[in-house]
Amino acid sequence: MSAGRGERLADWFDGRLGIHTLGRKYLRKVFPDHWSFLLGEICLYSFVVLVLTGVYLTLFFHPSTNEVTYQGSYVPLNGVRMSEAYASTLDISFDVRGGLLIRQLHHWAALVFVAGMLTHMMRHFFTGSFRKPREINWMFGWLLLFLGLFEGLFGYSLPDDLLSGTGLRFVHGALLSVPVVGTYLAMFLFGGDFPGDDIVARFYSLHVLLIPGVMAALIVAHLLLVVHHKHTQFAGPGRTERNVVGTPFMPVYLAKAGGFFFLVFGVFALIAGVATINPVWSYGPYRADQVSTGAQPDWYLGFAEGLVRIMPGWEVTLWGHTLVPGVLIPVVVFPLLLVFIGVYPFLEARFTGDRDEHHLLDRPRDRPVRTAIGAAWISLYLVLLAGGGNDIVATRLHLSINTVTWAVRTGMFLVPAVVFVVTRRICLGLRLRDRELVAHGRATGVIKRLPHGEYAEAHEPLDRARLHTLTAHERPGELVGHAPRRRSVAGPVRSERGRTPGRSG
Repeated sequence: MSAGRGERLADWFDGRLGIHTLGRKYLRKVFPDHWSFLLGEICLYSFVVLVLTGVYLTLFFHPSTNEVTYQGSYVPLNGVRMSEAYASTLDISFDVRGGLLIRQLHHWAALVFVAGMLTHMMRHFFTGSFRKPREINWMFGWLLLFLGLFEGLFGYSLPDDLLSGTGLRFVHGALLSVPVVGTYLAMFLFGGDFPGDDIVARFYSLHVLLIPGVMAALIVAHLLLVVHHKHTQFAGPGRTERNVVGTPFMPVYLAKAGGFFFLVFGVFALIAGVATINPVWSYGPYRADQVSTGAQPDWYLGFAEGLVRIMPGWEVTLWGHTLVPGVLIPVVVFPLLLVFIGVYPFLEARFTGDRDEHHLLDRPRDRPVRTAIGAAWISLYLVLLAGGGNDIVATRLHLSINTVTWAVRTGMFLVPAVVFVVTRRICLGLRLRDRELVAHGRATGVIKRLPHGEYAEAHEPLDRARLHTLTAHERPGELVGHAPRRRSVAGPVRSERGRTPGRSG
């Protein structure tokens, strides 16, 4: 029988692109089935929603600071002078069919995108999936988070409303605090004295073209490395460093992923339809002589705002030049907090002497120091986030704003230290409990009287699956030096290439 047209077309492409070979190899790729792996999918689907809604919004938005007189559907602002950027944002919200829904869908997806990336990275951090050979992929994910923070900043600065203008004023002040070159940086970015005439157009180009393009490339590279290195998985019966236990990509995982995408999209649409976000019409157009009450950035930049708010208003004059440490120090500390998380895989490998390949994940309790460091970092972020809203906290709790500020200043140093110690002790306690379970079995609740009169609770041995899960891990050394590697209580495991981990250099 002669081949059909579709078969001939498939053969033509396969002979030139090798589609059949690639499909046979990768369409049956196995994906582990664990709820925490869905965090990465939420990030990916949020990015897709952002791209789709962002393309729609670009059709109606005018990135210009040229002044116009508004005459639109929002009557309270009729006759008010404003920039074209703000006027077009009002038109999208009130005059474009479905415009307000798409705007809010875009903003909510942006918030979830950054939240998903942070949560996804913390899952990798606490389970140790950033270790060899995935350090580069960790850096790609970290770069995506770092770019996502600035992408969000540029995005909510575009409407040129009073709230976003206040945020731009903060950016302008941060640039001016940089010694020697600060005034030049501010002039080049804003196109002159604040607020300048070019900032919205420049942020628009960065927001819709440059940064999304870089992020899309990083996402593709991130996914390719996931395929190349294979998925990590939690220890359990039948799971080793050489295999992956789960469902194949085609058709099981593809069907589940497709359904999950529409579920995520539907949740975004529901939230956007019932929950108002960034009502720019309530703030009014930006004016340099005004500031909105309770002005704060989106949650992911709240800790940067907190760093500035809790700093004393220090100024130092040296050789005729004025330095402003009250702003410069937060500008330096802000990226350092993020850089620490980015380079942590290399720091851990350096101090523990771990050069092995790892494809099985750790339970957080099995790495007490790493888990304590991560918990301390999160606590520091939350304390600074509270500092970013010190005026709101003071108002809601009927406290002095100075009391809240000093509490945040103290908590910035005290809370992470306390969280580190408590978290580490909790992990050590959980490990001790696991050791008791392995040694004595599970308590049955049955009380027996021993021959000499003592009463004791009867225990029964754990089943083999539970016992394997509790013992199939490496006993880690602490982050205090080049601790010698100690093998798992389940014995040494051979790597995917047939070498014993630890002998590959």
